[in-house]
Amino acid sequence: MADPDHLLAVLIDADNVPAKYAKAIFDEIATLGEASARRVYGDFSSDRMNSWAKEQGDLGLTPIHQPSFTVKKNSSDIALVIDAMDLMHSGRFDGFVLVSSDSDFIRLANRLREQGLGVYGMGEKKTHEAFRKACKRFIYLENLGSNEDEKAPAPKSESKLDEARKLILRAMDSVEQEDEWVTLGQIGQQITALHPDFDTRTYGKRKLSELVTELKIFESRNGPGNQLQIRRLD
Repeated sequence: MADPDHLLAVLIDADNVPAKYAKAIFDEIATLGEASARRVYGDFSSDRMNSWAKEQGDLGLTPIHQPSFTVKKNSSDIALVIDAMDLMHSGRFDGFVLVSSDSDFIRLANRLREQGLGVYGMGEKKTHEAFRKACKRFIYLENLGSNEDEKAPAPKSESKLDEARKLILRAMDSVEQEDEWVTLGQIGQQITALHPDFDTRTYGKRKLSELVTELKIFESRNGPGNQLQIRRLD
């Protein structure tokens, strides 16, 4: 359940992110907190921005128009960074959501985190690893679905499941516990700390508990406080 008092500034690089993800982006943000500031940046004189213009009214977006005066120079990126600094210094926000697949925002993400703010990144799977790891959490847009398809987890594959198995086992080994039982919440936190882009939807499951069950190498039980715990089967 999202905390309605957890205020987020949402800054969208519309030159870099397709508008087909717009609704899914804000559905996901609603699980993180309140999208208090909603700004979308781009050259809205361009025909390719028409799809984003259509989303402005439905989602309450504030368009920040930045004309592209020269080729290969993105003035929208600069405007987004300047606004992020102004919003950061206002002290009104608990975190930022940077929606872009552009690695140019790595330093911005690092600077916001240095200020003690939560930084959530959203972008396509082509996003550079350095930007993904600069965020507290990074969410792939492909996992959210879009206006053009039904929101659903990606299909599972044996290679993906093997990857998930290794991540979970590594997380279990790094969690300090008195016995072989480990709280699932601790595992999730540990994985996300090491891999901000971890998302069970990447492995075809909506929840970590469903992913653990699918792997068939763990036993589960309800521990103290009704928290789900797991251990590896012999």
